[in-house]
Amino acid sequence: MSEITSSDVVKWLRLVATTLKENSDYLTELDSAIGDADHGINMKRGFEKVESKLDAMVDKDIGTILKTAGMSLIGSVGGASGPLYGTFFIEAGKEVAGKDSIGINEFAALIKRGLQGILKIGKAQRGDKTMVDALIPAIEALETAIKGGSKIHDALKSMVEAAHTGMKNTIPMLAKKGRASYLGDRSIGHQDPGATSLYLILKSAYDAWHDKE
Repeated sequence: MSEITSSDVVKWLRLVATTLKENSDYLTELDSAIGDADHGINMKRGFEKVESKLDAMVDKDIGTILKTAGMSLIGSVGGASGPLYGTFFIEAGKEVAGKDSIGINEFAALIKRGLQGILKIGKAQRGDKTMVDALIPAIEALETAIKGGSKIHDALKSMVEAAHTGMKNTIPMLAKKGRASYLGDRSIGHQDPGATSLYLILKSAYDAWHDKE
């Protein structure tokens, strides 16, 4: 099975920056319905900051790359997204500290550690209409695919499909966390912008690495 290298992780984060830039208006549109209408702008700005650090990261270990990304997000993204996504990447980096290459099992472990960081500071649960509703099923699908013997390509595809389903499943949910929770029943019928940006981040991993076996 192919390994995911430091340069692969840099490629992933570059693609995240491009993808979030391309989807900035879409994320802002989603956020305008149930939030502060700034999620797209914040995520675009945050990953532009991450991207500016990547040239100096190519020869670093994966843990350092992810930690640097997380610190950049905390320092540049407003609202709740900065601390949540920043913590996600920092905690993910801790899982693979010092490693220049990882397998799909370790990728699953770092994503899961990132989730634990989000849960710790965000206090959200599954069903609260947050990024967690895309991330938890994505991790479950990834772990199931790995246990079934899937290679990197197929395992990542399963992860992304589950994240997409989780994202869409936020539409009928009542928001229980964040600004959207202030709307009560009016939050029902709108797709969560955080779940959407999380889906785009995971889809970027698949798009960056889909040719790996």
